[in-house]
Amino acid sequence: MKKMGIINVVGNLIVVMNMMVMSGYGLSVNYYMMACPFADMVIRNTVNKALQSDPTLAAGLVRMHFHDCFVEGCDGSVLIDSTKDNTAEKDSPANLSLRGYEIIDAAKDALERQCPGVVSCADILAMAARDAVFFAGGPFYDIPKGRKDGRRSKIEDTINLPPPTLNSSELITMFGKRGFTTQEMVVLSGGHTLGMARCSSFKGRLTNFDSTHEVDPSLDTQFARTLLKTCSGGDKAEQPFDSSRNSFDNDYFNALQRKAGVLVSDQTLFASPMTRGIVNAYAMNQAMFFFDFQRAFVKMGLMDVKEGSKGEVRNTCRIVN
Repeated sequence: MKKMGIINVVGNLIVVMNMMVMSGYGLSVNYYMMACPFADMVIRNTVNKALQSDPTLAAGLVRMHFHDCFVEGCDGSVLIDSTKDNTAEKDSPANLSLRGYEIIDAAKDALERQCPGVVSCADILAMAARDAVFFAGGPFYDIPKGRKDGRRSKIEDTINLPPPTLNSSELITMFGKRGFTTQEMVVLSGGHTLGMARCSSFKGRLTNFDSTHEVDPSLDTQFARTLLKTCSGGDKAEQPFDSSRNSFDNDYFNALQRKAGVLVSDQTLFASPMTRGIVNAYAMNQAMFFFDFQRAFVKMGLMDVKEGSKGEVRNTCRIVN
């Protein structure tokens, strides 16, 4: 077991180093070593304290990081509040269910007391998402740091987020445009091992699905009844993505095999021959899912990062300096 742990640590380090080389950015795992040496510890303690009180927030942090990176890059733009002159990303319909902003605020406040003006909100969010994965039972890995915070946050930019109605081909195309392989798209979808979906995002599968089907034929009949029951509570009623909503595991992929994927964009991964083999592999091998997920998540965290004068370190994560 000890030898396996050493192998995992070495493997994780190689993953991070490879991603840093691939990115071409000046990010570094040790970016804050001199200027704010306890940054990782402060963020991890803040995240752990919050998740001990409410484990459901782990899903919120993972999803928030994803929604940040797919709009304007990983620059903390999703954290910015709207003003009377600007409607920000967080007020987009696609982001209204995001949770965990108060965790980022708490970590930022703690870091500003210790080393003011040093740690960016974009980095805090990336590290918080990493710590949430580990808290929920997922893999531990480190990430390159040094992202700067963006100054733009506009609701119209959230059109870049993948909607829950995409099929496998559309997902492959959309993720491919951002530099992700089909396998990376599937493994990032596995982030749905945490959390819930609102009825509004899947109710279209339950009635008048298409011209020949009342209910989405890729849905298990009994699970369709479960979703209908959930939606009897209204559009904001929530359905877990799998049977272990607060645990980071491979049960999401097992659910897809049972035709119990909640969203169209979930079940299509098993329904499509282009991605079914990947789903089956992760359903059978959790260790493979963990390893591939951490690689893809680190890669995602390097999307369109801002450095130097292209960004800033916000004093408060909700407001541009």
